[in-house]
Amino acid sequence: MTTLTIGGGQVLTPELDVTTADVLVDTDSGEILAVEDPGELGGDDYLDASGGLVIPGLVNAHTHVAMTLFRGHADDKELDAWLQEDIWPVEAELTAEDVRAGTRLGIAEMIRTGTTAFADMYFFMEEVADVVSETGIRAMLGSGCITVGKDDEEAHEDFERGLEFARAYDGHSQGRIQTMFNPHSLTTVGQSFYEEYVPVAREEEIPIHIHANETENEVDPLVEEHGERPLEYAEDLDVLGEDSFIAHGVHVDEHEQELLADTGTAVIHCPASNMKLASGMAPIQSMLDAGVTVGLGTDGAASNNDLDMFDEMRDAAMVGKLATMDASAVPAEAVVEMATQGSADALGFDSGRVEAGANADLAVVDLDAEHLKPAHDLVSHLTYAVKGSDVCHTICDGEVLMEDRELQTMDLDAVKEAAGDHAEALVDRAAN
Repeated sequence: MTTLTIGGGQVLTPELDVTTADVLVDTDSGEILAVEDPGELGGDDYLDASGGLVIPGLVNAHTHVAMTLFRGHADDKELDAWLQEDIWPVEAELTAEDVRAGTRLGIAEMIRTGTTAFADMYFFMEEVADVVSETGIRAMLGSGCITVGKDDEEAHEDFERGLEFARAYDGHSQGRIQTMFNPHSLTTVGQSFYEEYVPVAREEEIPIHIHANETENEVDPLVEEHGERPLEYAEDLDVLGEDSFIAHGVHVDEHEQELLADTGTAVIHCPASNMKLASGMAPIQSMLDAGVTVGLGTDGAASNNDLDMFDEMRDAAMVGKLATMDASAVPAEAVVEMATQGSADALGFDSGRVEAGANADLAVVDLDAEHLKPAHDLVSHLTYAVKGSDVCHTICDGEVLMEDRELQTMDLDAVKEAAGDHAEALVDRAAN
């Protein structure tokens, strides 16, 4: 066994208290061995956290990471027009190498901002899995399945491919990769496909993740067609459950919130994307009060436009207050929990807390910056003041992925150059 001590700093406990302690990590098993008073732990290697706060690595529970290639490509448009006029035409030109380049850029950004795990629904997921494997991050991956705009044969191939990916890659990369089944949404996938493929996923115990209740335009057609709310329809299709999680959940009524709580279905809040696309303000405080597990995600960089979870935490707190017109709603503690334990629970990762026995997925925030002084309340700072650029070290599965702001598993300059080249060529192909 090889061990690493992360020492000299303060630690955020699972109860969201701050204490002075060192953390001992088994770098072979990728597990936290102990959290003890300073100087009591002896590791084979040492990572200096002096002047810093050791926190659980952030968990970005909903994104489309390769969409970093579309960052700034099509802004200031409503969701339907944005998708149909700008995003889908470019996505039709995507190649496996494009996705690989965009994924590398996105993972670099996440590691550099303290994210140690993410959930990704996109295309060419074998490429995404390869990049996850080589960079050392943790991920839940699934191939997005859609029926809109496809003939019956193409749609069935899409769903079979999605299930096959989930079967083939679950547990890869020493267990850092888990998989899921991803019908895109309740409005972009025909009912018969849910009826055919959801039972297969359930039988094989493959988690299910979909977009749901993102906009009113997504809710109203389902009510008109089926005579029930979207999540009632989802429950009829056996989509909801303890190993299911939905993205957005902006337009959910009280009964749907009860359904989420009763079935154990988690919601991934994506406040920046919801604001930018004018989708609305999700009733997060109400969902928390109802007992719903709420995680946090950035969505893709095309609709955010970054993958910095600290930005997302601040947005979640701010919009949560505005949605209720209550300054005490969605407090800092709740937001930190959403970005760590809430997201980890939604994805089924044994992460999100600095505690013996948990995955050694950690980040160290340097507290020296002027915008973090004075340090009255570090939990408050994590939500309202910390920036992704304040992260000095990132550790996943016991491996140091970034030390003193330097990536250890990637050549950042090469990653940025390749992504720029692929993005330019991709947009040119779509325009011709």
